[in-house]
Amino acid sequence: MKLGYKASAEQFDPRTLLEFGVLAEQGGFDSVMIADHFQPWKHTDGHAPFSFAYLAALGERTSRVELGTSVLTPTFRYEPAVVAQATATLAMLNPGRVILGTGTGEAMNEVPVTGREWPEYKERLARFREALTLIEQLWREDRVTFEGEYYRTLDATIYDRPADPPPIYIAAGGPRMARYVGRQGAGMICTSGKGIELYRDGLIPALVEGARAADRDPEQIERMIEVKVAFDSSRERAMEDTRNWAALALPAEAKSGVDDPRELERLALQLTAEQTASRWIVSTDPDEHVEQIKTYIDLGFNHLVFHGPGNDQAAFIERYSEQILPRLRKRTPAKIGYQFVGACNKFNEFVAQRHSSFGSQI
Repeated sequence: MKLGYKASAEQFDPRTLLEFGVLAEQGGFDSVMIADHFQPWKHTDGHAPFSFAYLAALGERTSRVELGTSVLTPTFRYEPAVVAQATATLAMLNPGRVILGTGTGEAMNEVPVTGREWPEYKERLARFREALTLIEQLWREDRVTFEGEYYRTLDATIYDRPADPPPIYIAAGGPRMARYVGRQGAGMICTSGKGIELYRDGLIPALVEGARAADRDPEQIERMIEVKVAFDSSRERAMEDTRNWAALALPAEAKSGVDDPRELERLALQLTAEQTASRWIVSTDPDEHVEQIKTYIDLGFNHLVFHGPGNDQAAFIERYSEQILPRLRKRTPAKIGYQFVGACNKFNEFVAQRHSSFGSQI
């Protein structure tokens, strides 16, 4: 079991976000994942730092946490070969700590950069599969001449690459992609709050089906889920914090193809507080909070990445480190492969830092 922290790139500037990632390691989180966005979910007070630059800086400031994208699209504004090079460099700098989380993309990140019309899902999926094939080939072979439908290389070489390539995780929003993860991916990434049936009857069975069809052990495929959590001593404050991410509550048909953060923000402002909070686990009691999270553990997810919506992320990290992470680890002792003793020492530093200079800086 891994318990990770989602660095909210759309909400904070890169320097502030970097400090949160450092605090997450000191507080006992096992991973720090960041979205690779060119534009945020809202225009007002929005941010969108470059994921590879952030992860490189975080790698130098930390020593233990896994570092990854959740998720990056290797098909439009990036050439797959560039993604292969960037990820390989990151993995060389941080051996055994890097995850390349990938997905088929969103219009708001790709259309403004490329100026192209957003294609139908069939093309996006075809491009995505071809891109992953090319990336993996570049990591394995010295001279790669690739002739695909969408991408081509001529005697391309990634000169600095690790002996063991980074694992590629794939975002799955439905059974079709989950089957593909089972056949090809090192891990699956999905998000919480979409109804238990999707995970229980859709994603997990499809992943297992795809793995078995490819003669793979489904238990060797990591199951990551971003769990959206608003945990605070005040329920009113926890509910209000979810407004920062109101666009996530929009139905897929309302935001599909929208490429302007101002339009997403306008649509999100029409939602009620209850609608905005519908994707989140909102609670004030740690035991109740853990019981709700445990639903995902019982479904078989073994890498939970927690996304808190509030602006005071240092307080969120401290609350989670003190009240939630220990409870989760206590409930799943047989599944934990985590060196907790060293983290306890670092946590003392984290608490001191939280109440001294860091708070004054931000």
